[in-house]
Amino acid sequence: MSSPVKVGIIGMGTVGSGVAKILTENADRCTQRAGRSIEIVKAVVRDMSKSRAVELGDGVLTDDVRSVIDNPDIEIALQLMGGTDPARQVMLDLLAAGKDVVTANKALLCEHGPELFAKARELGRTIAFEAAVAGGIPIIAAVSQSMSGNQITSIQGILNGTCNFILTEMLKRTASYGDILAEAQELGYAEADPTMDVDGTDAAQKLVILCQLAFGKRVPLSEFPKQGIDSLDLADLKYASELGYAIKLLAGARLVDGALQMHVEPNLVRKHEALAQIDGALNIVALNGDAVGPTWYAGPGAGQMPTASAVMADLIDVVVGRAQLTFPLLDVFDEGSVVERIRPPAEITRRYYLRFQVDDRPHVLADITDILGRNEISIASVVQNESLDGSSTVPLVIMTHTTTEGQMRTADTEIAGLEAVKSPRIRLPVLD
Repeated sequence: MSSPVKVGIIGMGTVGSGVAKILTENADRCTQRAGRSIEIVKAVVRDMSKSRAVELGDGVLTDDVRSVIDNPDIEIALQLMGGTDPARQVMLDLLAAGKDVVTANKALLCEHGPELFAKARELGRTIAFEAAVAGGIPIIAAVSQSMSGNQITSIQGILNGTCNFILTEMLKRTASYGDILAEAQELGYAEADPTMDVDGTDAAQKLVILCQLAFGKRVPLSEFPKQGIDSLDLADLKYASELGYAIKLLAGARLVDGALQMHVEPNLVRKHEALAQIDGALNIVALNGDAVGPTWYAGPGAGQMPTASAVMADLIDVVVGRAQLTFPLLDVFDEGSVVERIRPPAEITRRYYLRFQVDDRPHVLADITDILGRNEISIASVVQNESLDGSSTVPLVIMTHTTTEGQMRTADTEIAGLEAVKSPRIRLPVLD
């Protein structure tokens, strides 16, 4: 058997520790799958005094990233640090030092992917990034390899396990958003600062990467609608359920006549649909190909071992040489694209769920429906429950027929000006 392949790990947090655990506890299996033994030469950490869940050899742990970059014996670097700075420069330095790189950093690829991939190709190096999207689900391989005989026409996915866990538990236990968020943090599903999860940024970054692969087009986050779950209330989940829907934070993209429309928003999804039935911290991605039709990929989308599993798959692919064959052929971050234009958000067509808190007096409903009608928005159903606690306001829920986002925004602005309409005003798209 060949000599061991020497690797360096940069970032020994949750994912890095999981990778080290697999490599140390399942060394024989890894050797069999890779055809060579894999040796961790250096593991870079920020705090040398912190206790680790995995035992590494003497001298392996270090706080010096240059010990990986400048070590000519290290062939592959696992770049598992978060954020974009200094991660971007570290990645460039690793590539310049002649190393192939495995990364789980979605934010880095979303923001600096074109530069990094161009540099890797220029230097004849490989970047493997299965772990950057959907944790343990092999969705990068599915889009870039398994679906290569197709033109993917649509992507719909639950790409953030934190949000899915929160929405699931809120409805199941009739609990508030704040209470379930705190529990998600205790369980390790949510960060101490959960902003990028709950405001939709995390899912949007993953969608950008998937759209690069599927459509050959890089779309900045600023060019498509992004809304998180932090403005939702338990009442919305209950009303949706009564109407036959589940609310899920969906990342979606659709190619129609050369125009690509994208969004990351909470959607009402009919309960019988596969997307509605994925609960807890799980992820699901639905792909539609022009040859194969609809396909679904589901599983744990986050957490230590699911993400470490994806990193290991990439590492083994690099060791055996598969990644070096496929990487140059990926359409990701290239100039070629099947997309002729990005559809402006105002042109997106769909149905909507609307919830208002309104004064309990005559003509309020008539005023709202008049505004909707003048904006050519047809109403499918209305739910208005009477006040049982003597309150002067009542909730009003309206389901619309298909309209455009532009018409809906205009109507929403006019409705906000009605004296009888109070906060909150909730507007959610409906997935049909």
